Amino acid sequence: MLSDGDLQALQQEVQRLLGRCILRLQQYERLIKAMVALHKFSGPFHDLERARTKRIDDTARKTLGTLVGDLLGSYVVADEIDPPEETTTNSPENVNWFAMQMTLVLSDAEFIRVESELRSMVLLRNNLVHHFIDRHDLWSSDGCRGAQDALTTAYNRIDRNFGQLREWAEGMEEMRQAFSEVLQSEEFRDEFVNGIAPDGKVNWDASGIVRALRQAFGALVVDGWAPVAQAGKWIAMRYPEQLPAKYGCHSWRQVVHEAPVLELQYLEIGGQRTACYRVKESTANSR
Repeated sequence: MLSDGDLQALQQEVQRLLGRCILRLQQYERLIKAMVALHKFSGPFHDLERARTKRIDDTARKTLGTLVGDLLGSYVVADEIDPPEETTTNSPENVNWFAMQMTLVLSDAEFIRVESELRSMVLLRNNLVHHFIDRHDLWSSDGCRGAQDALTTAYNRIDRNFGQLREWAEGMEEMRQAFSEVLQSEEFRDEFVNGIAPDGKVNWDASGIVRALRQAFGALVVDGWAPVAQAGKWIAMRYPEQLPAKYGCHSWRQVVHEAPVLELQYLEIGGQRTACYRVKESTANSR
């Protein structure tokens, strides 16, 4: 027979071991959320940070079971890799669209093993959080000792799987950093963000300067038109890197003239002939 003090000591050890497991599980869940959120995302080049933030926010609300389902077949894959769905279904016309996905390719046998381990972690987590006191009699010495053994075994499993997950995350981070260097290079930004090909040819519809002119038009439009000169000043304050010369043009009027999605017209404003522009109706309605 144990005294109340002895039983309480056993119960406190169970509580300590259970808390250790829960804390390790939380580390595991935080890491898998980061991997699910960052291993792929897509969006227009000029707004990638917002697309990335949205994916992180969406992932933050997911359960461990859902996260494991997202990781399997998307980051952890077997055999051939399908292209990211966004590249074929969600890419708007005339927008420089970016889609990135990193994957860990495993043999069929290894994929089956990893899938079993990941799904077993979900069951282990649910049993510890929701059913532990139903399965162990914590009011007896034998029940407490059995609970301690079960928690020690559980922690070792969690820690082993966390170590595996951390190795994957480190590899993912190395790839992400290497790709980030490419994305930040001037050559890459010129071609894919500003729409300027290496030979100097400009994709006007998807160019950075036309994108800025669209925004300026929304801010300055009066009676359906915006003054070109004012738009140039508006852009210079917000996007100083977007200059006509960068695109081989001598003036903002030339940029508007070159861009198929914009229309140039001279209007009488305050008694002066003023160059104005607007976004063509067909393209404005498509966005």
